[in-house]
Amino acid sequence: MMPIRLSRGLGVLAACTWSLLSAAAAPPPGGASVPAVASVPAVASVPAVASVPGEAAAQPDDLDEIVVQTREARFVAPTRRDQIGRIWAPVWINGRGPFRLVLDTGASRSGVTAQVAVALGLPLDQSPPVTLRGVTGTATVPTIRVNNVSVGDLLLDATVLPIVPDAMGGAEGILGSTGLSDKRIFIDFRHDQIVIMYSRGQHSGQDFHNIPFRAIRDNLIVIDAYVGDVRTKAIIDTGGQISVANLALRDALARHNAARRGKADQIIGATMDVQDGEILPTPAIAFGSLQIRDAGVTYADAYIFRHWKLTDEPAILIGMDALGLLDALIIDYRRHEVLMRPVRGG
Repeated sequence: MMPIRLSRGLGVLAACTWSLLSAAAAPPPGGASVPAVASVPAVASVPAVASVPGEAAAQPDDLDEIVVQTREARFVAPTRRDQIGRIWAPVWINGRGPFRLVLDTGASRSGVTAQVAVALGLPLDQSPPVTLRGVTGTATVPTIRVNNVSVGDLLLDATVLPIVPDAMGGAEGILGSTGLSDKRIFIDFRHDQIVIMYSRGQHSGQDFHNIPFRAIRDNLIVIDAYVGDVRTKAIIDTGGQISVANLALRDALARHNAARRGKADQIIGATMDVQDGEILPTPAIAFGSLQIRDAGVTYADAYIFRHWKLTDEPAILIGMDALGLLDALIIDYRRHEVLMRPVRGG
């Protein structure tokens, strides 16, 4: 297998996913507001699941290719401590922008920070609030209704965007997977380029490792992987800064190997809830023909695993600490394939 070695920054970790469920009946008491966050060590984005009642699915124009290009780098440094970047794209909303939205392969819907709503001149009390489900908990957040969202030449019609807490490490929101079920995303880490096109069954070069995936819960990408000798569900999460595993994987590894001493840790989710975790030495993570050798993975009884009903079997969120080491990444939603190209020599 092709080994990839990665290091981990110490301190508070940032791993979260998010889900949008049904709209709440009324705004929270005192009006719809977003919690102000002056300083958060690290917070990631999160996968999404449902929709806002009464809202039709947005359909993009029939374009052959949508290319997202900008002069700036496409990485958002979440903290000064670990310098792990998340992929971001310049997004136009109601013809204004561009705004920096993190590309989140787990999120089925997009969301923005309160600062974007202010820039657009949109009040936060004109559409119903929704429930935000993060890795560590839930929160009721306000929403804004926009006329359109465009990424390059891709145009999504009128939609409702939730307001995510402003702890995005410099990003201004999350770009979810709405409208990507027949798309192919090419992410070139070396040249900082994102290309979104319609999947037409095209094949990639021999230097790519082809890994099949299953799409569950609105395009959540799940790959069959092994952590050591333990069969594990690996979820590709470009919105997550680091990799987080459930307790079922921890316990399965303990049965296969002698117990190892861990280090206490905490996970801060998109809802600002905090959960305790433990960093443990972990065997190589193998998916397809690639192998990741990590100094340690954070294990926690994270809320999102319970929400996804992934508590009884080993599961792990593969974040940007691992994915960002690649030379290029392709996600073909139509063919249900993830293609990874390692950096030469590494």
